[in-house]
Amino acid sequence: MSLSSETSPLNGAGQGGSNSGSLLRKIALTVVLLGGAALIYWKIQGNKKAAADVATMAVVAANQPIPVSAATVVAKTMPIYLTELGTVTAYNTVTIKSRVDGQLLSVNVREGQQVSEGQVLATIDPHPYEAALAQAEGQLAKDQAAADYARAEADRYKALYDAGVVSKDSQQVQISSAGQSAGALDADRAAIQAAKVNVAYTRIVSPIEGVVGLRQVDAGNIVHAADTTGLIVVTQLKPIAVIFTLPEDQLPTVIRTMRSGRRLVVEAYDRSEATHLATGSLLTLDNVIDPTTGTVKAKAVFDNADGALFPNQFVNVRLVLEERANSLVMPASAVQNGSSGAYVYLLKKGAPPKVAGNEDGSGDTTKDAGPAVGSAASESRGPAPFYVDQQNVTIDVTEGSNVILKSGLKAGDQVIVDGQEKLKKYSKVDLRQSKAEGQL
Repeated sequence: MSLSSETSPLNGAGQGGSNSGSLLRKIALTVVLLGGAALIYWKIQGNKKAAADVATMAVVAANQPIPVSAATVVAKTMPIYLTELGTVTAYNTVTIKSRVDGQLLSVNVREGQQVSEGQVLATIDPHPYEAALAQAEGQLAKDQAAADYARAEADRYKALYDAGVVSKDSQQVQISSAGQSAGALDADRAAIQAAKVNVAYTRIVSPIEGVVGLRQVDAGNIVHAADTTGLIVVTQLKPIAVIFTLPEDQLPTVIRTMRSGRRLVVEAYDRSEATHLATGSLLTLDNVIDPTTGTVKAKAVFDNADGALFPNQFVNVRLVLEERANSLVMPASAVQNGSSGAYVYLLKKGAPPKVAGNEDGSGDTTKDAGPAVGSAASESRGPAPFYVDQQNVTIDVTEGSNVILKSGLKAGDQVIVDGQEKLKKYSKVDLRQSKAEGQL
């Protein structure tokens, strides 16, 4: 019994400690749950605020004018042309060769020099040919004396035959001898002429006006008339030609225009078709169509006064078939395509009209498309000075970077050429650049 009385207090103390630990755990768990709930509530409120900010920014952004560039529709004379790839060809190319054998004494022109027709290009040693000329002239003098004697003999035998002193046969022998002497004189004169030609060939002159190429043979070398390579090459660059091909389907139009006597203008551009090089005219068409390609070769001639064209240069050729007056022209970059066909965004001044639709201020709206409420930036900016409208157009012809319109616009209208990807009907825009007529 004494043991029982001693152990009872210990049991009571153990129960009190257990109750205190349980209470602490409950308090801690409650604090954690409350903290978690507060954190969740804070995040929810923060997300709502962020979503509200994003929505506000979206409304403000949608209400801001979209930066664009515009171009003006103009009425002007527009060329209708065919674009083909061509090769520049020298109008005349001459490989200068020697026509006689001998030592090349001098080359009288520099490489790349402009030379005129008849200008001396090179000189071959003339002494052997001058000696041959002197020999031919000496032979002529000798044969001339013999011919004079033969003619005198023929005259004497004629008188003797008339007097009955000599026979007819003797007279005819002397007449034949005189004729042979006259023939020898003609041969001598021809030999002299040939010798003079050879002497002239020792001075090599340019047969055309052009530019000297790289020299193939240096002075001091022996050259021959049978050499396969020439001394130099002279190329005529002014005027110059361009060879290009035309599709056979276009031949009737081209031939009809040529037969009418009208000059067909041909323009040459560089590879990118951005730089105009020269303007010339169509000279002629080839006399056959290539059956493998269905094209015919054409040759155009250019003055090339500034030397912009060079032989074997590749160029883009525009053959102007027609000059269409009073055409409505605008950049091709303004044209958009939709379910209803081709259209453009037409620039207009002022605020968008009141039309049923969305209310973000950038499209159809039942209110004036003003700035978003509560946005200081929008309120300070005020309404946009321009907006756009969708306008359907009908395209007649596309020529390079421009189009010719049949209908839909009039001269003076401004269309958007850059920034269309964010536009829709009645979008506000901020005009950053407006191209003038000369930039089309």
